[in-house]
Amino acid sequence: MEDLVDLIATEDPSASDVSDKIKEILYTKSSERIEGLRPEVAASMFSEIEPEIEPETTEEPTDGE
Repeated sequence: MEDLVDLIATEDPSASDVSDKIKEILYTKSSERIEGLRPEVAASMFSEIEPEIEPETTEEPTDGE
């Protein structure tokens, strides 16, 4: 982040340099967050928990009496 401030504080920074630095910082932050969340998401997507299957209940038809 200090690099960005230093870049902006220079006399004549080009807009593309500032934009590239901002993108670099954002990509780094998002990459760190994704890596942090990856194990949790993988565990929830590929867990070995079997879905609960409800036993089928059949009702005997009544004679209407």
